[in-house]
Formats: sequence, structure tokens, C-alpha cells
Amino acid sequence: MFPKNAWYVACSLAEITDKPLGRTICGERLVFFRGPERQVAALEDWCPHRGAPLSLGRVIDGKLVCGYHGLEMGCDGKTIAMPGQRVRGFAPIRSIPVAEYAGFVWVWPGDPALATREQLPVLPWADNPDWAYGGGLYHIQANYQLMIDNLMDLTHETYVHSTSIGQKEIDQTPCTTRTEGDHVYTSRFMNGIEPPPFWKMALKMNDLPTDQLVDRWQVCHFAPPSHVFIEVGVALLGHGGKDAPADKKAATTVVDFITPETETTMWYFWGMARRFKPRDEGLTAQIREGQGRIFAEDQEMLELQQRNLSTYPGRKLLALNIDAGGVAARRVIDRMLAAEAAAAQAAQPAAA
Repeated sequence: MFPKNAWYVACSLAEITDKPLGRTICGERLVFFRGPERQVAALEDWCPHRGAPLSLGRVIDGKLVCGYHGLEMGCDGKTIAMPGQRVRGFAPIRSIPVAEYAGFVWVWPGDPALATREQLPVLPWADNPDWAYGGGLYHIQANYQLMIDNLMDLTHETYVHSTSIGQKEIDQTPCTTRTEGDHVYTSRFMNGIEPPPFWKMALKMNDLPTDQLVDRWQVCHFAPPSHVFIEVGVALLGHGGKDAPADKKAATTVVDFITPETETTMWYFWGMARRFKPRDEGLTAQIREGQGRIFAEDQEMLELQQRNLSTYPGRKLLALNIDAGGVAARRVIDRMLAAEAAAAQAAQPAAA
């Protein structure tokens, strides 16, 4: 189950071309295209004539034209025209609220009356020249909450990412978890350690020495419905750790937009935002390549985990103290689902 009265990332703006884009979000088949004013629109991926996927059609002058019989659809879900036929009396199909923000198309699959731009997450790097952002997309065969669990418990780095960001000090340093409203934070601070390979590379990129001990931090932030932002970095020992001046540290924000596709699949939009050398496009590409390799290791683990869970659905899992962040995030999601279910029940007409 997934909350629907929330904003999810549907695709990057670059994915919206001159052709319609079909994508399943929260179990609903949707189609995205640019309308006559070049604004992005989203409809249910269903032609009202014969039920063909509209995503197999074309976009002509801002109208979505079905690839089966040429029925033209508007951004509002109403039929416009069809060669040789009268179709304006057709009932409209669903039009889904969308927003263009921070290089992405966001979609609200729930009640459109509740969707406002003010509910989009605040992203300090969006349209800010002091920041650089680079990332990618993975389609993962696993439930979206498994990715949230994975990102809110970084002890797995020691084992899954042993050659890049993992190190024994992660296991040896306890983390703390707190909940503020519907937001969950898990933090770990490791002082006086040797930086692992990825962070040695980051130090070098930031013109800092790689042969000194560092203070390292990980602050994972879950934001509903399924976004995780992770402040990570290393600072030269003795300069204040996370609060060290910019010329003594390499710090970034790992960005994770996790969008459910079905109960066992997800769209995973990953990236990294940084404030050092923001105009160095070569550096952005190098970081994206390294980060992509790390997340590919997560993908293999999560997909095999999902296969086991699907094979043995009745087996219980252990919950340890390192799972506190993921457990708290699941509680937030459960509260959102319960609230939506209660609202739906209240909207039902009373039985005669």
C-alpha cells in the first residue's frame, strides 16, 4: 500500500520529449505529455474509445492523439476530436495534478482537490547557482519501503559497499533516531577515522589532503511520503566535523526520491547535491558515475531480498536497534494510509 495524497517524482523533465511517456505510479497507469502551452500534463493511460494505452500514441500541437484510431485528447482529459466521428460527448478520463520543480515532474495520484505546490519538499539546491546536482534513475524490482529501510540504516555500507563507502567504524558507532512530526532523522558521527575510498576521492576533488584522519557524519532524513535526504561528508580532524568551514571538509546531500510503481517495484531517482565547485561539470559527471556504481550494489541486494520475501511471505523479520529509522518511517506511512482510509470511509454515503 502507498499513500496517494502526496507528491511523488514521476520522471525527470528530460524524459518528457515530443512523444508521450507512459509510467505506472502507485499502481496507476499514467501518461505524460506537453500541452499546447508546453506545460506538462498527466492523464490516466486509457483511451475512452477502446481502452488502448494513450502512451502508444503521438503528441500533435499539444494534443494527445491515440495511436489506435486517432482520438484526440486534451490536457483536461476531455475528448477533442476523432476523424469522421463525434466524440465530444465522451465522458472525460482522469487528469492528474502535476508540478514541474527542481528538474522533475511531480505527480499527485490522490484527491486533486488536496494538491498544492506548497506541499512540495523544500530543496535548497533547486535553481541555486551555488549548488550542483547530478543523478540518475533505476527501476528496481522491490517494494519501495525496502529502499526506505535501506537508506535509513546505513550500517549495511560496511558489507554491501565495502570497496567504496563502507568501513568498520560504521558498525562500531551507534546511531541515534528522532521523530519530528512526520519526519524521521537517523544520525551517526564517526570521529578520528581514516576516510574510505569514495571520501578520499571527494577530499581530493575539494583540494584537501587524503592522508589525514577525518571526522565523518551521516544524517538520514525521511520526509513523507517516501523521500530520503542524507547529509554526508568528511572534515579534516579537529575542525568541527559537520560544522567545519567549507575549506576543511567535503560535504554533500544524497538525494533519494523513491516512487512506488507497484507493490513489488519502484522508480528510484537518485542523485547528489553539493556546494563545492558547483560549476565543474566534469566533477558532477565523475561523482554521478561513482554514486551510480554504489546504488547498483543496493539494487542487487534489494531485488534478491524482495524475491525472498515474496517466496516466504509468512516469515517474520527481526527488528534491531539499527532499524529504528526505517521502523519510524513505516509508522509515518501507516498513519498516512490510515488517514486516507478514514477520509474515504467518511465520504461514503450512509447506508439506507
